[in-house]
Amino acid sequence: MKPIKLQATRVTPAVLLDPSRGVFKMYGRSSPENSMQFYEPILSALSNDIHGDKVDVRIKMEYFNTSSSKCIYDILKEVKRLEAKGKRVMVRWYYDEDDEDMLEAGEDYSDLLDLPFKFIEYHPNDQYQSRSA
Repeated sequence: MKPIKLQATRVTPAVLLDPSRGVFKMYGRSSPENSMQFYEPILSALSNDIHGDKVDVRIKMEYFNTSSSKCIYDILKEVKRLEAKGKRVMVRWYYDEDDEDMLEAGEDYSDLLDLPFKFIEYHPNDQYQSRSA
């Protein structure tokens, strides 16, 4: 399957999903009118097309609404399923140093799914901010 590459908009995050390399990156804001419609192709690709023995997940969200939260949970549930199939999974959860809510959201996902996360604090003025996750 071809990689999924989506540019960030005002209401949707940038996404890179490259099944052949086992890479999933998502960053930005997520508040689309229909979250399921936006996230469905990503979920489908994760559930069917990840190759290799590792999965590298990097998530750096500034904001997400309630319906996006459920979709992010579903994505991470697919990642957990891949881990259960024997793939080596690394989830990096980036959060702004001043955003306790985003850190807690990542901790909640990690706890709910029993999926180890690496939490990475960043400062909005860091160089990382200007690059994709």
